[in-house]
Amino acid sequence: MRTAERLEKIPPYLFMELRKKINKAKADGVDVISLAIGDPVEATPDTVIDELCRAARDSVNHRYPIDEEKGMLAFRKEVARWYADRYHVAVNPETEVLGLIGSKEGCHHFVLARVNPRDIVLMTDPGYPAYRSSILMGEGIPHNIPILPENDYLPVLEDIPTDIAKKASAIFLNYPNNPTGACATMDFLKKLVAFACEFDIAVCYDNPYGEMVFDGQERLSFLQAAGAKDVGVELNSLSKPFNMCGWRLGMACGNPDLIAGISKVKENTDSGIFNAIQYAGIMALRNEAGFVDKMLKIYARRRSLVLQTLKRIGIDFRPPRGTFYLWVPVPAGMTSLGFTNRLFDKTAVVVAAGTAYGQYGEGFVRMSLTVPDNRLEEAMARIEKEFKPV
Repeated sequence: MRTAERLEKIPPYLFMELRKKINKAKADGVDVISLAIGDPVEATPDTVIDELCRAARDSVNHRYPIDEEKGMLAFRKEVARWYADRYHVAVNPETEVLGLIGSKEGCHHFVLARVNPRDIVLMTDPGYPAYRSSILMGEGIPHNIPILPENDYLPVLEDIPTDIAKKASAIFLNYPNNPTGACATMDFLKKLVAFACEFDIAVCYDNPYGEMVFDGQERLSFLQAAGAKDVGVELNSLSKPFNMCGWRLGMACGNPDLIAGISKVKENTDSGIFNAIQYAGIMALRNEAGFVDKMLKIYARRRSLVLQTLKRIGIDFRPPRGTFYLWVPVPAGMTSLGFTNRLFDKTAVVVAAGTAYGQYGEGFVRMSLTVPDNRLEEAMARIEKEFKPV
């Protein structure tokens, strides 16, 4: 049966393709170690699990979720309190906060709420592939903005052609950045607000890695920039800081008109987030800041191991200070795909080729630190054996 033409525009989703490749190799008896996907292996905090169990046993929560598409007011109030405590940002839980089934859902619904067919939507290259898919499904036109090492992987907004900016209705940005690990600066955020104001561009600032920073890097929210709520929303998630990827719980905060628009899309798309998961989310936001610090220490240790190993095989670089990924330059004379394929064929270690994130990802691969210590150590031993200079 014929499917909708819009699906033909969408490239295969990177992580689904990787899972197929990994599963096939495993079925053939290969001991594969995947450093390609950012899915924390450590358990969600016990307090959060216990709160889920408590709330799940209450039959009131077996009905449609409270406030359905908006998220429980109790959850939204806790998000507002967390933003005030963590970022010193004030958001109104009634009109400026919305519960999400993970921030990825928020990206898609942002497009449906803001973008008209044939609107240009700006996104970075390299960039998270799901932004492009959401833009295409919303019948918008993606326009790539290069982000380069010499600019600390921040877009140079003044280099965007004026005719493109005038036709753009929205922009996706993501800092700390997936895949590069780069972090934004307050100076850049101020420039972003001014740019969005000048061209009437709605900002979707995707911030699920906001807690994942190293070496004294300051945590930043887009909403800290003066005027940010006039031009955009910030998406956030409990997936990465609290190891709740599978729970699917996040939030959108910011411009009340955009929040209302996303909410309207949601009320015609889904029936909200299971109450018990929202109660568990409240527990995480309120009581588990220490868990975030604990995970950062684990990732810092793994990060050091990978960097030391890469240095021994001749790949020496200073990585950006965000996310639990490393954006690794490939050895001289190799392409991203060539390095990725050699790793897989010779060491059974899977990494993500930089070109999966855009043309400016050529020359890099992305490695994730979300694997058990013993498996990461084994992966590094295999890589060093294969690539260590003679």
